[in-house]
Amino acid sequence: MNKSRSMKFCRKCNSSALPFFVVFFVAGISAYLTWLTLTYSEVGKTELIAGSVGVFLAVGATLLHYVISCMKRHCRHGNTPEHR
Repeated sequence: MNKSRSMKFCRKCNSSALPFFVVFFVAGISAYLTWLTLTYSEVGKTELIAGSVGVFLAVGATLLHYVISCMKRHCRHGNTPEHR
């Protein structure tokens, strides 16, 4: 039961950047909506920036973890030498 913590995808799964772009896009939209909400709440600049960056990092990290675990779980290319 020795699980490796390194992210080892096969070459076919690792070649697509689209899932990571979607994570960046969703985190950016979430940060922008937070920015707008905090702007209307009339908080200070420091809280505005800290809140938006915090939401971007939290949403980005959560979605990145989800995407990576799904890619590892649903890889159907097997452990053939040409896909390592």
